[in-house]
Amino acid sequence: MVVPDPALLPPEPDGRTPVVLVAGLPGRAATGVDRIAAALLGGDGAVVVRHELSELREGIVRRTVRTATDARTTVLELAHGCVSCTLRADLLPLLCTLAARESVRRIVLALDPAFEAEAVCQAIHDVVVTGVVGRVDGPAGRDVRVEAVLSCLDSGLWLADATGDETLAERGLAAADDDRTVAQVAVGQVDFADAVIAIGPALDAVEQARLGAVLARLVPDAPVAWIDDLDTLATADVDALLARIPAQARRGRIFDAHAPLLRGQPPLVAEHGVTLIEFAAGRPFHPGRLHEALDVLFEGVVTARGRIWLATQPEEVVWLESAGGGLRVGGAGRWLAAMSDDEVERADRDRRALAALRWDDRFGDRDVSLVILAHDADPAEIRRALHWALVEDDELRLVERAPERVALWDDPFGDWHADPCEDGLVEEAAQTESRRGEGK
Repeated sequence: MVVPDPALLPPEPDGRTPVVLVAGLPGRAATGVDRIAAALLGGDGAVVVRHELSELREGIVRRTVRTATDARTTVLELAHGCVSCTLRADLLPLLCTLAARESVRRIVLALDPAFEAEAVCQAIHDVVVTGVVGRVDGPAGRDVRVEAVLSCLDSGLWLADATGDETLAERGLAAADDDRTVAQVAVGQVDFADAVIAIGPALDAVEQARLGAVLARLVPDAPVAWIDDLDTLATADVDALLARIPAQARRGRIFDAHAPLLRGQPPLVAEHGVTLIEFAAGRPFHPGRLHEALDVLFEGVVTARGRIWLATQPEEVVWLESAGGGLRVGGAGRWLAAMSDDEVERADRDRRALAALRWDDRFGDRDVSLVILAHDADPAEIRRALHWALVEDDELRLVERAPERVALWDDPFGDWHADPCEDGLVEEAAQTESRRGEGK
């Protein structure tokens, strides 16, 4: 009897209900979210869900569930007014309930700007939903699958938003204690997208080419639809955009800090002043010099991300991510070289395979790997600043032979402890944030 190769068999049909998430900043992009959701509502068996979070601080959320023939708004009172509570207490159970209905063939989430699509997708995958009648407790991902994440952007404003340092609170888009920047949300929405809808007004040829060059490097696999007039947007247009999303698209998958930094096949040559800069080094950063050098990432740079090795923290993988004038630095686990054999065996197989290709007899898998997307900066200047921040040869010998002496170096990043910087801002545990280089 010949046993067929499983790899050659057609995939098992996925009976889970597809979910399309649509995100955008307030303004023209948010209007686009509503119009795209309405267009998708024209599909057979579609349901649109929207949570209005403007009164979240008072513990009030307004949830609207819309079908082609009906719309129902429910006022929810949450004991703890936060986005996480809204996800756990209402959105995730609602997804499970809707997925159980035979009449529901697609769920569209028109996201309030306070919701981040990545956080929603991670919750669908990881958070255990309890208390849904007739359902065994477990993640919503057992009942629904992410079909696509669509991000709307205002083509005339997005690049300025993505490279600024204004906070959501300063723009009146969030409570005073929300320290996220507009740039972090703007870049994050697009970076997580499977397709992008760039909404007019129409740009001149140079501006559109420049924005297109940024998008081609930030999300190279994502098709882009350029829409001058939302009134002309039809269901067929949105369906056509969904059909252009490639099979290898992200579709809600969450990548950890050890995944490849370059996804897809972005152009690696400069275009309209836009370029991707790859920076790699087999020696660590000096923490004090890196603290100074990071200012180079705040002018003319859309985003930077990657893994860094700090001389004073030889066991910790440090994750760096910037958007415009905002910077986050935090822990991303330990280097494989700092783990026990049992811990290495439990580590992700792909991570171990990649580490084996560049393993160093002295330092193992420790290295520096950054990708920087610049739109108006000199790549050579960025490289010079980062090279200057690396340890020199005599310092590297100390890193190898006298780590106890290196541990005494001043470290503005600390061991993720509270450590005031020059302007009095505090570095919080597991994460530091900066605006225009302050408080890194």
